[in-house]
Amino acid sequence: MDVLVWLIPISLFLGAVGLIGFIYTVKSNQYDDPDGDSQRILSKEWDDHPKP
Repeated sequence: MDVLVWLIPISLFLGAVGLIGFIYTVKSNQYDDPDGDSQRILSKEWDDHPKP
């Protein structure tokens, strides 16, 4: 039971670090990609070997 005295605060601290990191990435717009890789890979505009 003495281990819980250490494990609970450590797990709360690590959870808070993860939450702060996630909030930082959302606020810095790292998830905003209107074009998206899935659209660019299907586009013929960026083809390495265009048809003649």
